[in-house]
Amino acid sequence: MKIYCVYILKCSDNTYYTGITSTLEKRIIEHQTGRHIESYTYNRRPVHLVFYAEFTNPEVAISSEKQIKKWSRAKKEALINGEFEKLPNLAKKKFRK
Repeated sequence: MKIYCVYILKCSDNTYYTGITSTLEKRIIEHQTGRHIESYTYNRRPVHLVFYAEFTNPEVAISSEKQIKKWSRAKKEALINGEFEKLPNLAKKKFRK
């Protein structure tokens, strides 16, 4: 059974990058070595793996990656820190008065 990983990297400029791969260790090395010049992480190295989740269904993995990419920094950090109880509240839109 093939495993797909959705992962979050913390970049040297303190931003987060979310990606998906079926070969996590290899992909992290590619980010670290700058294998892809056009990659978001190329000029933001070094990067550090701060979160990953494994999936057996590629469609679910892709959907999860797309969802996380849309999240706020605060929501990503709650996920990274395992503060799952915070995720629903961080999803609520804040309206200005």
